[in-house]
Amino acid sequence: MRPTPHKALAASALAVAALAGFSLSGTTAAAAPQAASKAAACTPAQVVTNGGFESGTSPWSQSQAGLITSRAGQSAHGGTTYAWLNGVGSTHTDTLSQSVTIPSGCSTATLTFWLHIDTAETTSSTVYDKLTAKIGSTTLATYSNLNKNTGYLQKSFDVSSFAGQTVNVAFTGTEDSSLQTSFVIDDVALNTSGDTTPPGDSTRTPASPSYTVNLSSNTSGTVWTGHESATFTNASATPLSEVYLRLWDNYHGTCSAMPITVTNVTGGTAGSLSVGCTALQIALPTPLAQGQSATIGFDLGITVPSGADRFGHDGAFNNIGNALPVLAVKDGSGWHLDPYTNNGESFYSLAADFKVTLDHPTSLLVPATGTSTDTPGSSGRTVTTATASKVRDFAWAAGPFTKISGTSAAGTAINIYSVSGISSSDAQSMLSTAKSAVDTHAARFGAYPYGELDAVIDNNYWFGGMEYPGFVLDLVSTTALTHEIGHQWFYGIVGDDEYTSPWLDEAFTDYATDLALNKTGSGCWNSVSWASSAEKITNSMAYWDAHSSRYSTVVYGYGKCALHDLRRVLGDTVMAKLLKDYATSHWYGVSTTAEFKAAAQAATTTDLTSFWTQHRIDG
Repeated sequence: MRPTPHKALAASALAVAALAGFSLSGTTAAAAPQAASKAAACTPAQVVTNGGFESGTSPWSQSQAGLITSRAGQSAHGGTTYAWLNGVGSTHTDTLSQSVTIPSGCSTATLTFWLHIDTAETTSSTVYDKLTAKIGSTTLATYSNLNKNTGYLQKSFDVSSFAGQTVNVAFTGTEDSSLQTSFVIDDVALNTSGDTTPPGDSTRTPASPSYTVNLSSNTSGTVWTGHESATFTNASATPLSEVYLRLWDNYHGTCSAMPITVTNVTGGTAGSLSVGCTALQIALPTPLAQGQSATIGFDLGITVPSGADRFGHDGAFNNIGNALPVLAVKDGSGWHLDPYTNNGESFYSLAADFKVTLDHPTSLLVPATGTSTDTPGSSGRTVTTATASKVRDFAWAAGPFTKISGTSAAGTAINIYSVSGISSSDAQSMLSTAKSAVDTHAARFGAYPYGELDAVIDNNYWFGGMEYPGFVLDLVSTTALTHEIGHQWFYGIVGDDEYTSPWLDEAFTDYATDLALNKTGSGCWNSVSWASSAEKITNSMAYWDAHSSRYSTVVYGYGKCALHDLRRVLGDTVMAKLLKDYATSHWYGVSTTAEFKAAAQAATTTDLTSFWTQHRIDG
């Protein structure tokens, strides 16, 4: 989040921070993943070049010129260019391929692409025209005229078994003697990453959460009702007799009129609400031993309040952040049941998988965390199904947005959703900013792993901007949007306890924003002036809520200046390697101040003890 002064503190000090897949009728074969290797041995990367086809034809090989095109008759998933195979209507074969090298040591490698199929064939049972997707000699899937669809659908395949190999990614389309079928491909990517087992405190539990959600909205998108279930495993040696759901958005109401309601709990017994009705205890039927899993379910109601907030509606445009109940974390310090803070973030959660189905009026566009597909619902309604892996939260919006799309040079699909009043030129500017930011951060810290990235733009946001995995809220601002996209790495991929250690996401993200915008932070530490001996970069939100006018100045401003100073001590090359290695080793895990300090010390022979003291970095 890029805070502006709180609504009640508008005259306070100026903030330093500038702020899956369609069912196949053909054959599918995904290679089994190889044994996981340590994350530190793998630098997350996206290894397909020019996957959005926006940079000409290289390094793709075409069986004939013109397969990569922007000509009329089809449209791109993002940007203006795409690959159009077949569509001739006579006996014909087209092939498109690229040689890629999948790094060794990576336990995860996922090939994705977006596919649109239209056809003049009228049969509903006979395959006449086919598209085959292969990696090396392995056929991943075969599609045909029977798989025709009205828009693009994303396809995803585990290709981890090819780690350490150089192989061809290839698409071959064939048509028979009559009636065309067009196979249109865009935004091809192959993302690699290391071991997804979070490092560090093995007592963090409940682990490996997986959420399944089905909700239906009213006509305006302000009320959502349905069901949620959560499956989890006890990672701790201590038996787990209870879990807690965080109902964060009850902060925005009262206990007698809660915006988030949980009823009809199964798999456990609901206890009392606490922490301003933002925490709900669920007692498990029997204690869960280490390694055992359980599932709880409940009916869920969400009522979006008025206001241009991260949970609120600005007229017809709804922002629905932190509304899905998520499991609280128990670690070596016990259960984390911190209060909601409107000054920053309170959120501490482990990487989870989400499948969220949202039934809504077709007139409402619904950008969301993860990769979304739309299918027709009942009359006048659409069902948006969003899937996301290894994310810490799930957020969405709903409204009559204006949408534009594009693809970054490295292959990330970007969608900009604007409220009324945002000019087309500002929306295009934010699209350009998002493309640049996601690639710049990815090159510095590791490939963006969340498929598409959605940004909702509204200049009425009092808070400036807010981050969720694969989904951000922002003003029209290059700096702010670069910052919120930076949060995809610091908080999103490299997690932290945002209430206890807000500097680990905000200071690191503001430092990354400076680097992305070619700002060196030269001399910025010289302007530091502490308000008291108790003021430290590493203070918790409990401290900053009591000293809210200093939060941005110290956590964002002094925090990023401390990291610039550390870069000057270590040198640019060492600092860059430190941060990339640190992100890799904590990929989908949780960072602590102590772990970062230890990693920094291991990167240099200079004793950093006095550095931490001078910069008031404790832990």
